[in-house]
Amino acid sequence: MNPEDLSYTETHEWAKVDGNVVTIGLTDHAQSELGDIVYLELPEVGADVEAGGEFGVVESVKAASELYAPVSGKVVKVNGAATQEPALVNRDCYGEGWLVKIELKDPSEVENLKTAAEYKEFIGGQ
Repeated sequence: MNPEDLSYTETHEWAKVDGNVVTIGLTDHAQSELGDIVYLELPEVGADVEAGGEFGVVESVKAASELYAPVSGKVVKVNGAATQEPALVNRDCYGEGWLVKIELKDPSEVENLKTAAEYKEFIGGQ
């Protein structure tokens, strides 16, 4: 279940472009592999992130994993509800469980992301 209107990374983040702001979250595949998410560490508003660079940490009952930015830019919003209740990512990873919003520095970086079909093939057709 990968929404067609989103773009995806090989590190299992999704990105939704809306003008020059990109909403980023963890894919359904990633949250199901991780299991029950118990902790999220996200950047502060105003932080600069680089495409492919680490921007946070997600911890589950099974493992801890870094979160990687799909695009470069400045963090303009952080989902405080998800940091307060990390299980939101398990329940609604493409909705209420989004993680951060980033103001794009270089809109061409979006072209490096995978389509839903490419991501589905990457994760083995799931």
